[in-house]
Amino acid sequence: MKTFKLTFILVCFSVLAVKAQYSNILISTINDPEEVTIAINPKNTNQIVAGANINNRYKSNDGGLTWQTALLTCNAFSVYGDPVVFWDTLGSAFYMHLSNPNPSITPGGTWVDRIVIQKSTDAGATYPICTATGKNGSKVQDKPWYVVSPFNNSIHITWTQFDKYESSLASDSSHVMYSKSTDAGLTWSTPLRINHHGGNCMDNDTTVEGAVPAIGPSGEVYVVWASLQGLRFQKSLDNGLTWMPSEKLIGTIAGGWVYDVGGLMRCNGLPFTNCDLSQGPNRGNLYVNYSDQTNGINDVDVYIIKSTDGGTTWSSPIRVNNDMPGKNQFMSSMTVDQATGYVYVIFYDRRNYTGSNLTDVYVGISKDGGNTFTNHKINQTSFNPTSSVFFGDYIGISAYNNKVRPIWMQLNSGALSVFTANLDALTLTGMNDIEKSPISIITPQPNPFSSQTKIVFNLTKKQKVTAQLVDSSGKLIKELVTAKPYSKGIHDFVIDKNENNLTKGLYYLVLYGEAKSEFVKLIVE
Repeated sequence: MKTFKLTFILVCFSVLAVKAQYSNILISTINDPEEVTIAINPKNTNQIVAGANINNRYKSNDGGLTWQTALLTCNAFSVYGDPVVFWDTLGSAFYMHLSNPNPSITPGGTWVDRIVIQKSTDAGATYPICTATGKNGSKVQDKPWYVVSPFNNSIHITWTQFDKYESSLASDSSHVMYSKSTDAGLTWSTPLRINHHGGNCMDNDTTVEGAVPAIGPSGEVYVVWASLQGLRFQKSLDNGLTWMPSEKLIGTIAGGWVYDVGGLMRCNGLPFTNCDLSQGPNRGNLYVNYSDQTNGINDVDVYIIKSTDGGTTWSSPIRVNNDMPGKNQFMSSMTVDQATGYVYVIFYDRRNYTGSNLTDVYVGISKDGGNTFTNHKINQTSFNPTSSVFFGDYIGISAYNNKVRPIWMQLNSGALSVFTANLDALTLTGMNDIEKSPISIITPQPNPFSSQTKIVFNLTKKQKVTAQLVDSSGKLIKELVTAKPYSKGIHDFVIDKNENNLTKGLYYLVLYGEAKSEFVKLIVE
């Protein structure tokens, strides 16, 4: 009966979760758009720019309700994918990408031989200023990312350099490169290699890839990337002039940063890095978001790790998706609202379906410095990807002062479409789930635990509650509370390791109210 009850309630919960409450806005269906990117102008949040591989550019002047589309051009260096859009502190928009220069126009130019940064001074209507960095003979420069310092408007970019792309020779290596601009993107510093431990050139788990920079509260420059050994961290205390002698390994990526997900040609768990520079209580928190196969090849999950001391120490992985084990969440991206300090993570999600590749889009939100996340389904129509249609390597999200705009791809009738959604309501209602939800779990203390942990939960109305302890595969270990009536308010109970015969590992506590279920991860040491 207990197993039946658990399955029945989970099925009911999944059916309820399929409903999305946020209106979706179609940006474009033309030119096979994938690898999407979006950025809100902090100086005017009605101005939003976006892009998609290879040369699709989009702009909105009404907060993302309507969009203008065009193709990006750069005569000197061409446009060749890995798009990234952003704004500087002066209100200029930028579109960064790879190159494929025409040798007749750019002598000595070769395929993907530099990082190109185009600048717009008219809110993304045109990008006439076309500069570049990273040229190093015929070596390949790949997958750039950026951060703009709010203190001096310097632009910091990082990327991967391949001696020879997809070479299996031991003499060919991949490295993480860094360059900056101190004149609003007009010129760039000589690229600097900032990694000590290189990778090979196969563009897989053995390659160093996915370097993303962030700025700290005192102007520090942080960079995190993926390697065969896991997540690696670098830091500069002098605006990028000098770096630590060797990068630091700060976390593992179980199964590697390249993994397989049904229906996708390829998928990865490359990291995204951001630092809270708001004036909120979590100012200085440094976050790294990624996904991996810690719980198995059929249970990809989305995580963050965080540091509260400038990268000296790091937390254990915090699971962003709050569903039961056994379903895939993948291709995540993260941003921090620098006005509020809220953390937003967007990801593809298959929690609502069994036996198919049907996919939804979720956003996880943390208001407490990354300790806990609420999850919100944001797409109105589920979709079924196919490996014959390339989805690229990332989706995106941007937020400022409670304006939140995600961007993602869907497959409809065999064609890719780019969508966004108005998520402003999340900051007004979704962020108050603890207060408004009929049942909610407050962070267990301690967690991880070696002896006992206290479970505290809040009820907004009188109701019967059932509490079940399950293992990482979803198997019921013990029913701790059975349909017990509780009054409105705060309640608690204790889980004892020895009393419940718990061994070291990952567990989930599931609380069932009369109208809603809540899960929380428990780690026994």
